[in-house]
Amino acid sequence: MRNTRKAILGLVTIAVLVSLSTLAWAQQQAAPLKVTKVKDNVYWVQGGAGSNDGFIVGTTGVVVVDTKTTPDSEKGVIAEIAKVTPKAVDTVIITHSDGDHVNGLAAFPPGLTIIAQENCKKEMEASAGSRNPAPQDRLPTKTYAKTDKLTADGVHIRLYHWAPGHTSGDTVVYLPDEKIVFGGDLLVTNRTDTGIHPEKNGSAAGWLENAKGMLGLDADTYLTGHGDMMTKADVQKKYDLIQDKYAKIKTMAAQGKSLDEVKTSLGEPTAAPPPNANGAPPAATLTEIIYKEVSKKS
Repeated sequence: MRNTRKAILGLVTIAVLVSLSTLAWAQQQAAPLKVTKVKDNVYWVQGGAGSNDGFIVGTTGVVVVDTKTTPDSEKGVIAEIAKVTPKAVDTVIITHSDGDHVNGLAAFPPGLTIIAQENCKKEMEASAGSRNPAPQDRLPTKTYAKTDKLTADGVHIRLYHWAPGHTSGDTVVYLPDEKIVFGGDLLVTNRTDTGIHPEKNGSAAGWLENAKGMLGLDADTYLTGHGDMMTKADVQKKYDLIQDKYAKIKTMAAQGKSLDEVKTSLGEPTAAPPPNANGAPPAATLTEIIYKEVSKKS
């Protein structure tokens, strides 16, 4: 019995050490924060844990777009804002409900105005009790359905939700005076195509609708949720690539081709990838998502 207890204690100790080392490794892997001045009053923050952030310095306060995965990482962003201006953050706009964009809200004091699309708030509420819940004491205080026009701290802002794309509650933040778009994870450069969350009612068809909407704005700078900033030409190139893939898959599905046949035609592997490190199944590829969507319609 004593040997058994020692063995169990040893296994628990190893598990704790592995968890701690994994956490330390993840923290070391987070790139240092990098602040880029995009326009006179608009800044973009890359690095840290989670998504890219942005902040706009207004006449009386600061508007932040998205937050990091952890409060500690977002506190780093707050410290960077303090280097630019003594004005306090009083408004946060959330582009969607993923934890790497919303969990950093816990770094801010209560009383903030937090703005999001109405489905984003529902998804944040629904995350309560999950492994990675959104901070339930920092839920959006103001929501909208399709579009909103506001002036925050003297900054003219337009919010758009054309369709469920990356998630059901995506927001595109447009600064018309500065000709800047914050696309959240509708726009990323850390992968060739784009990511969709079907479990959050996102869709590839909706992504195309959002991309088309963003291209229709009078903007020249597009700030991504992950990766580097984009030009309108970059967004057009990605739109054309995904639209072409969507059309090809739709045609092949209408011809009765199986998913494996579609993947083979597109030069993609048909074998299922291994589970993630936590044992969860890998996320569906864009090809798999499109095939499922068009197969329902055919």
